Amino acid sequence: MIEARHLRVLRAVATTGSFSAAGRELGCTQPAVSQQMKALEAAVGTPLLIRAGREMRLTQAGEALVRHATGILAGLTAAEEEIAAIAGLRAGRVRLVSFPSGSSTLVPTALAALRAAHPGTRVSLEEAEPPRSVELLRQGDCDVALAFRYEGAAGAGEGAGEWEDLVVRPLLTDRLVGLVPERHRLARAGSVAIGELAGDPWIAGCPRCRGQLVQVCEGAGFTPRIDFATDDYPAVVGLVGAGLGVAVLPQLAVESVRPRGARTVELEPAVRREIVALTLPDLAQVPAVAATLEELVRAGVR
Repeated sequence: MIEARHLRVLRAVATTGSFSAAGRELGCTQPAVSQQMKALEAAVGTPLLIRAGREMRLTQAGEALVRHATGILAGLTAAEEEIAAIAGLRAGRVRLVSFPSGSSTLVPTALAALRAAHPGTRVSLEEAEPPRSVELLRQGDCDVALAFRYEGAAGAGEGAGEWEDLVVRPLLTDRLVGLVPERHRLARAGSVAIGELAGDPWIAGCPRCRGQLVQVCEGAGFTPRIDFATDDYPAVVGLVGAGLGVAVLPQLAVESVRPRGARTVELEPAVRREIVALTLPDLAQVPAVAATLEELVRAGVR
């Protein structure tokens, strides 16, 4: 095996012409230089140096190795400098995946703070709802995933063990609110039992949110009549505002949209979802990833 330290010594010998001069340049003794050259020649299986009077000259093999050593050592130096920059947060890249309402609320605040503190760190953003976002993380296609799960959810994959192999950073607890047309009979109610909306047409959100809606409604004794379903929160708000139905949305989603023609009402009993940032244990040690997680935690403080 050719070691970088041996290449550095060989290059010094080629430059200075002797073991003693190379030792002075490298800050080591002449015997140490001689020993490392013997080790290098043993590794490559051929002589690299010949003595010519008081000078050491390179063999053809030695000339070839010195020629390659220049590029190899330059590459190692560049790699060391780049790694030092990443470790010191002067550089680095983080691939972030978030669900839409997180992208429009938590993510901008976190990334603005991250850029101000560490301008050399670059973050890319892709949108995906859980569980797809968590799959992307486990497959190595992102470094940090924003995800959520509903309190008391009974679906497959839910529960305390869902993310047990991941680093979980809690961000906030997001309460769901009712959304009704502004002329709805309950538009000015302080709080609404979800059963009071049993007879209304419903507009449902993403598949996981849709499943949670059906579960909550069935717990209140009815099955919602879902007339429209869309993953786009502004579309949900627009449909409610047009008087086409009622909906249940996370508070975080409502914050990201101006609900024209619609009013929010508090739901009883309360339905909440836990919002977290997830990463893999090894990635949590990467400085740029750790800094991104910290800024997401700060963005979640409300």
